[in-house]
Amino acid sequence: MARIQVIESADPQTLSGFETIIDVRSPGEFEEDHLPGAINLPVLTNEERAQVGTIYVQESPFRASRIGAALVARNIARHLETTLADKPQGFAPLVYCWRGGQRSESMATILSRVGWRTSILKGGYKTYRREVQTRLYDQTCPLKLILLDGNTGTGKTDILNRLPDLGLQILDLENLAGHRGSLFGRLTGRPQPSQKMFETELLQAMDRLDPTRPVVVEAESSKIGDRMVPPALWQVMQASPRLEVHAPREERARYLVRAYADIVADHDALETAFTRLPVYPGQARLADWRDLAAKGDFARLAEAVIELHYDPAYARSGKKEERPILARFELGGLEDGDLAAAARAVADRVGAWSQTGA
Repeated sequence: MARIQVIESADPQTLSGFETIIDVRSPGEFEEDHLPGAINLPVLTNEERAQVGTIYVQESPFRASRIGAALVARNIARHLETTLADKPQGFAPLVYCWRGGQRSESMATILSRVGWRTSILKGGYKTYRREVQTRLYDQTCPLKLILLDGNTGTGKTDILNRLPDLGLQILDLENLAGHRGSLFGRLTGRPQPSQKMFETELLQAMDRLDPTRPVVVEAESSKIGDRMVPPALWQVMQASPRLEVHAPREERARYLVRAYADIVADHDALETAFTRLPVYPGQARLADWRDLAAKGDFARLAEAVIELHYDPAYARSGKKEERPILARFELGGLEDGDLAAAARAVADRVGAWSQTGA
């Protein structure tokens, strides 16, 4: 039998040495968060894990172990006959569970008996999670950030996503968080990832960036929907220079109708957003907004929400703003050509800042 190797670190360099990483935890645990690139081959399903746990607490640890062992053996056999059936003799996976205990040991023992060079992550997922927390909560973020700022509806996300084609690095926090970062920012049909998964994907995105070159990121608040920007990144964002984008209110309203088409088409989502307004619009105004929605006059509705909620909130935050402004961009419109021109102007300014630092 091949000897099982114990891996003690979950840093990116160590993990990159494994072509296949196997997470043997339940699908529910895997969905909440997992090591980058891992595949889920659970030795216990969600229901089986709950069943064994209940028996352990309410009846007998011995009976729970016996029933659990039978379930684990059957599940591993199924993985060998399906997902792992075509793996060659040189297959060398890394296996982990919650904390490097019985579940990963069971899988690793059988895989090693097949003849595969199998490794176990010591401490399991918890070892990896400590790595993420250390880097995002305790260490200093090495990135040089420039914030893309401006009122809601000025096309910042659109501009940001044009920048890579112009040679710039970006960090798209809203995409990673699965939320547009505003009151109406929920994405229809796409729930936000867990906080842990958000941090895993954020760290992966950060590791792909060159810390010697500037990175453009939207000037988000410390929370994007229900997801918190980790302290290491947030501290750098609070001290980074800004590029401000401005556009006329009516243009922003029309842009929001296009950008938030999924919310516009979802009456329930629109109503939910109304109830979450920090400043209650009042019965008369709310009735007027509902009437505008019923008539399909979403541009006027967007302009009304901008006037009552978005612009006052941005103005309040601006009074406390101390981060320097590198440049302001005045956009006459927010059509495709306008946004493309804005992206080029942003790219030119970032390039100048990169060369001179001013």
